[in-house]
Amino acid sequence: MAVRATVSRFPIDSDAQEACGIPWGLTVTPFAAKDENGQAPVYGSDGHLLPRCENCYAYFNTYCELDQWAWNCSLCGTLNGLSSEAIARYSRPQSCAEMMSSFVDLEFPLEGSQEEILHARPVYVAAVDLSSSEEFLELTKSALQAALEALAPESLFGLATFSHKLGLYDVQGPIPVVKNVFIPQDAEGTLPIELEDVMPLLQFLAPVDTCKDRITSALETLRPTTSWERTPPGTGQELDGVLMGGRGFGMAMEALCNYLGSEYGNTFALARVFAFLSGPPDHGPGQLDTRRYGEQYASKGEDADRALLPEQTPFYKDLAAVAVQAGVCVDIFAVTNEYTDLASLKFLSIESGGSLFLYSNTDDSTLPQDMYRMLSRPYAFNCVLRLRTSTEFKPGHSYGHFFPDPQYENVQHIICCDSYATYAYDFEFANNVGFSRHSSEQPMVQIAFQYTVVVPPDELPGSELLSSSRGKHSIKRRLRIRTLQYGTARDLNELYDSVDPEVVLSLLVHKVILASLEEGVREGRMLLHDWLVILTSQYNEAFNLIQYKNGSSSITGQLDVTFSQCPQLQPLPRLVFALLRNPLLRFHEEGVHPDYRIYVQCLFSALEPSSLHRAIYPVLTSYSTPDKQAYPRHSLSRAALITSGSPIFFLDAYTTLIVFYSSTADPSLPFPPPHDCLLRSTINKLKQERCITPKLIFIRGGQDDASVFENYLIEEQDVNGTGLTSVMGFVSFLEDITQSVLEYMK
Repeated sequence: MAVRATVSRFPIDSDAQEACGIPWGLTVTPFAAKDENGQAPVYGSDGHLLPRCENCYAYFNTYCELDQWAWNCSLCGTLNGLSSEAIARYSRPQSCAEMMSSFVDLEFPLEGSQEEILHARPVYVAAVDLSSSEEFLELTKSALQAALEALAPESLFGLATFSHKLGLYDVQGPIPVVKNVFIPQDAEGTLPIELEDVMPLLQFLAPVDTCKDRITSALETLRPTTSWERTPPGTGQELDGVLMGGRGFGMAMEALCNYLGSEYGNTFALARVFAFLSGPPDHGPGQLDTRRYGEQYASKGEDADRALLPEQTPFYKDLAAVAVQAGVCVDIFAVTNEYTDLASLKFLSIESGGSLFLYSNTDDSTLPQDMYRMLSRPYAFNCVLRLRTSTEFKPGHSYGHFFPDPQYENVQHIICCDSYATYAYDFEFANNVGFSRHSSEQPMVQIAFQYTVVVPPDELPGSELLSSSRGKHSIKRRLRIRTLQYGTARDLNELYDSVDPEVVLSLLVHKVILASLEEGVREGRMLLHDWLVILTSQYNEAFNLIQYKNGSSSITGQLDVTFSQCPQLQPLPRLVFALLRNPLLRFHEEGVHPDYRIYVQCLFSALEPSSLHRAIYPVLTSYSTPDKQAYPRHSLSRAALITSGSPIFFLDAYTTLIVFYSSTADPSLPFPPPHDCLLRSTINKLKQERCITPKLIFIRGGQDDASVFENYLIEEQDVNGTGLTSVMGFVSFLEDITQSVLEYMK
């Protein structure tokens, strides 16, 4: 569990928080194997016996004062009695994890019989769009072949298809059999028959270890639905068949969630549905009107940046609640360049703990690699995340891909959570008093993460390997707790020195996404621009860099917009500038596709801070040869390339990796770089660490089209806070900030 705060020393009170201009909050990556310093948790047992405060329900931890019979809660100060069992337990402090570390991972007893616990099987269902092309289906087959290689042998796998009908495959017999049920065309329609009556669930879900070849055979039978197939013969509509809709995605997803939900907790503890989509749902319940994107905006005078961001129907948000209830996580893989309205569809994936992937074409799609990568890494499911604080402050907003608990505040449900998934919180003071300046009681944060994992047989203790269950995975419920103590800053200088700019960027990204969704992209841009103006003003006042002349509004002194006296703040102007250039906040008329913007929103709002930093302001490194690094970091400008004199540049933009050989590079340097060189091993290491497969591009300056690389050199491109273009890129942006600060301070 990695936790990073925007400031390692908290503001002393609300006045200090207001005066500093820095967002106050933290990011948490709950299923990360280690903390932000590389430390693993201390593992232990009997999580259900861990004492809890009777006032605030916080868990006992190493910061609590303990005497023979009682303990003081480190968060709220309440004195709690100890049970005789706990007294005996804590008389041997080295025997229990919670006495040894403030970061613990404890086993929790599972409800249910031993038989159920040992035989729970992970379930995966592929739902494939047949209202598609041959190329789309070939790519999907490759992705599902990759998935079958990554799945644990005793997983259960089901293959479903959707178009104007929903198909269920039985692959357990000698030849694959598909049974279809027609999806009503009407948006208010329902399926004529329950899926359980079409095919019993355990007939549909096939064991991967014994049926892999048959699943592969079934995949080979997939064919696109042609237009004539969509018109039932004898209806008098044969000629209209080409015009009829045929992608009943909404109904298919709803039916599958209900189908799987009937066995939730019995046959399986988690089901993942992989939905492969080649265009917008246009048939039956959940169909979307994609005419809202296009030329008609010009005639209506609507702000496209505002109108295309909210969902057009609550159908998929409501369906996400059904999926969460059924223990189903939905991953959406959209392979399309037509408008699909991901703004409406995204809720089904992000609120059920799934991912949203977008590929603009089938030619260079990394879908099979992403599929394999996603299923090969460990993940937790049926998770509950809870953040508690000491009494002086409290969580404000929470951000991330979760489902908020309808009953309890600051409790989030996450159906599926991998080691990359990151969530963010911002804080506010609970009252006007703030933290005590003289007290030894420091601000405390406790994060509790209860989750379930499927444990392979080789990780089970020998006593648990009953002869009947040998070779079976089993389910473990665990409770991971991290308790952190923070200092307080005596003044603004100390607070500014404790800033973590990457976490500040994370909180800003969440806030501007929220503002964009509610008010439009223009509002998101203005919020970001104004934030930097206010921060710069407050910093200049805090460091007494400017004075007001004789009580008038004219200012003397040199305004510092680069934060030259505070290294921790120095990256922020560049990060804000880069964020304004990002597709997240570019205008519709600049050519940003609304689906791509939604995809970027979903990706960025789940990334941990260092990854997000690369995605927004890429890392540019230079090499003198493929085996020797020259400079570890350059600014993103042509001037940096020219002055460095290096022949080879490597740019890491998180989703894209580019190796660029300058046009003046020595022709004897091998191109592309050989597989056994330092540059290649750096690239391979970065690819291994990513949650998605980055595209790798090699460019030879002077010979290849270098525009894809040059587009990342944003410091010489036009931008300012209003969205109007200016001439000098980053330098001009700083001049604009200077003018805005002077206006603000008058």
